[in-house]
Amino acid sequence: MAAHFLATLITNCSPARLNIHPMDDDFDFTKPQALTPAAKPAAPANPAPASAPFKPAVSQFYDPVVAMRLFKAAGSSEQFAAGETLFVENERSGKQGLFGKKVVHRMYLIVSGEVALTAGGKALDTIKAGEIFGEMAVIGDTAAGSARSATATAKSEVTALALDLEQLQAALQKTPEFALMLMSVMFDRLRFVAARLAMRKVAPGTATAREAAVFAPEMLSQLDDALQHAARVRYDAGKVIMREGEAGVCMYVVMKGRVAIAIRDKIVEMINPGGTFGEMALVDQSPRTATAGASEDCELLSVNRQALLDVVRRQPEIGIAMMRSIADRLRHMNSLVG
Repeated sequence: MAAHFLATLITNCSPARLNIHPMDDDFDFTKPQALTPAAKPAAPANPAPASAPFKPAVSQFYDPVVAMRLFKAAGSSEQFAAGETLFVENERSGKQGLFGKKVVHRMYLIVSGEVALTAGGKALDTIKAGEIFGEMAVIGDTAAGSARSATATAKSEVTALALDLEQLQAALQKTPEFALMLMSVMFDRLRFVAARLAMRKVAPGTATAREAAVFAPEMLSQLDDALQHAARVRYDAGKVIMREGEAGVCMYVVMKGRVAIAIRDKIVEMINPGGTFGEMALVDQSPRTATAGASEDCELLSVNRQALLDVVRRQPEIGIAMMRSIADRLRHMNSLVG
């Protein structure tokens, strides 16, 4: 999704900042709408540099107690001497060359000591006790292998708890609330990056929507089976599903049809089968950031917070898929910031 779409869709979540007004009942979700650049929002207070790394601990939603509970559930303790490298920038998971060693990405929680993050030889940040790092590469791990975005080096003697993808899935069975916490943290970062993008001028007609399903057909079927008691709702083409500014208590998974996402009177995203919407309100109890309507006859799964926690506990790969989807969007938005 290009800068204007991402910025318009995600920027700001409170009704006061959204300048919310009811959408006309005759708004036609079945027809494409003309798109115009988003209005320039106020600059964030004390904005961080665009190149600042994604750091969960700076978010109001980060809970070190939940993080420690997760890492203790399935993580392994590791020790690093001062000056020792934990991982290097651009390193990919998987086997490195014909006779190379197999690289397994791990995410870390610092128990004691400090770790420096650098990229391109420049200092980015310092990770301290109680903070996590390296999670984006683990969440993004696929068969192709994901790359590290920075180098991590111990500034002092470090004791850390480490989790690879397999261990993370096992840990989520005991601590599914970590998935919701980390999604909240990523949404927090998304709002910040989107605010920066919204301040850039976008020529009318130059933005194109980015469509990506969260769940592949096989996983969508698994989710459907796991949520046997979830409400299945149907909407005729043109009907409103949720409104911008409303309190949200559930997220939706598109099973059939297409859903249009609109800010005020402009459609900004199309959700296809396997896609989700409304999850921001479910995860961090923020008001709806957009209005959703049926672009064609559609069938949806309505999932509340407890149901999502239950399904992540039973099938942690579903939680991983949701986090990976948000992480992919965040990487894309960071690439647009440059």
